[in-house]
Order: sequence, then C-alpha cells, then structure tokens
Amino acid sequence: MLGLLRELDPSAAFLHWIDEGDCADLRFGGDAKAARWALDGLEGVDIVVQPEEPRWKRLLVADMDSTIIGQECIDELADYAGLKEKVARITERAMQGELDFLGALRERVRLLAGLDERELKRCLNERVEVTAGAETLVQTMRAGGSSCLLVSGGFLSFAEPIAGAVGFDRVKANRLVFTGGKLSGEVGDPIVDAIAKRDALIEARDQLNLRAEEVIAIGDGANDKLMIEEAGLGVAFRAKPALIEVADAELKHHGLDALLWVQGVRRRDWFRV
Repeated sequence: MLGLLRELDPSAAFLHWIDEGDCADLRFGGDAKAARWALDGLEGVDIVVQPEEPRWKRLLVADMDSTIIGQECIDELADYAGLKEKVARITERAMQGELDFLGALRERVRLLAGLDERELKRCLNERVEVTAGAETLVQTMRAGGSSCLLVSGGFLSFAEPIAGAVGFDRVKANRLVFTGGKLSGEVGDPIVDAIAKRDALIEARDQLNLRAEEVIAIGDGANDKLMIEEAGLGVAFRAKPALIEVADAELKHHGLDALLWVQGVRRRDWFRV
C-alpha cells in the first residue's frame, strides 16, 4: 500500500496503527482523489483518504435502508402483499438512479394500498435487521458528544423505531397515510427525497453551528448523492455505482463501526453494545 502511495508522493509514510493488524494511518501529501483510486483495488481493504483534521465528526447523517439496516423496507413490506418482486424491481432502478425517486416512491406505495397497518409492525419484527456495527458507531459517537441523524426516503413507521433502537437522536423520513387502519396508497407531504436529505443535513449542521468538515454522511443509493456531496466526508456503503462516483470514500468490506477507525477511535474505546 505504501509503495502505491509513494508512486504519487515519494514522501508518503506510515504513521501508526490505530488497531494493530486492522487499521493504520498513513500520511500522504498529494491529490486525495488520485490516492483513493490508486489504492482502490487492494483486496479486502477499505481506504479512506481525508485531511488530518478535524478527525472527529460532530454530526453523523445516515441513510436507513441498505445502510443502517440490511433491507429495503418497502420491498419486504410488499412481500406481505404478494408484490415483492414487482416492487423490488422499481426500488433497484430508483437506487441506481434510473428512475425519478419521487415517482418511483408514489408508484410503489400505491401498489400497497389496502395493506393492514399491523403488517408494518410484523414486517419490522420479522424482516428488519440492523447492519453490523451500526449501533456501535452511533452510540460511540453519541457518547463522544456528536449528534446522529437518520434520514430516509423510506417511512417513519420503520425509521422511528429503528432510530430509537440504534441510538439516533434525530430522524427524518416519509409519512405513510392510513385510512381505517389500512394503507391508503398515498405518502404524506413533504416527500423526503434527495434534496430533502441534503437539506436535513444542512439544517442539522446549522443548528449545531458546525463546519462542513465536521460532518460525516453515509448511504448506498443514487438518492443519497446530494447529502454525500454536502458532507465534509461522504461515504458510500456497499453502494450503487452512481453514489460511489461522488463519494469521498467507500466501505466495501467492513461494518459500519469501521467509521470509528476513520475518526481515529481505537476499538478499546468503542461503545460496547
């Protein structure tokens, strides 16, 4: 790894282990994007190229579906209506950036009209699993004084309990409309789309009086692009190509708790869930 960096900057050097054998800091004085792409092909290694300061982030903004949790909630919910395959195809195209997010969201929710409200709770309990490292990341950052915002193009019916379980202190997501205890097929306004995600990041950042460099954001799909670009450090997690292109870094191999290494936190100081 150091040899590859020295092809770009002969003065590149090993600094120290954060956790020996698992995570190390290297110092490099060249172009950050060039360094990232030079190291990107290393097998089994996640690379984050960033300025030395500020290392610790005061605000985490995270997408929910396929990021903080391993599922797309609307796809799993559609399974209870016998429509998972149809809905999942639309979801995948939207996350790849091939479809307008707003139109795709409304189309999928209309397909679920008539589904009993109790099925949402059943889906949450039976299908949703928190991603490895999510609770450790969020609760360690909260213990260190940072704020953590869960922002989702999905639904408050899932986002609020997930935020509470993982440890987020802020949450923003879409509101499903119910009539007589069943889904009406409509989504309440305003819609949380890519622009709303970015705006939620900016609003939280301004409320906390932070600089962009003090914000880290993570997501997986095309509708996370704007918030990833707005953050001081934008990270793509098991992400679609459309997001990887604009992100500052990518996590392909490690769990979300690796973002604590990114912030210089040794494993011995991680919050134990």
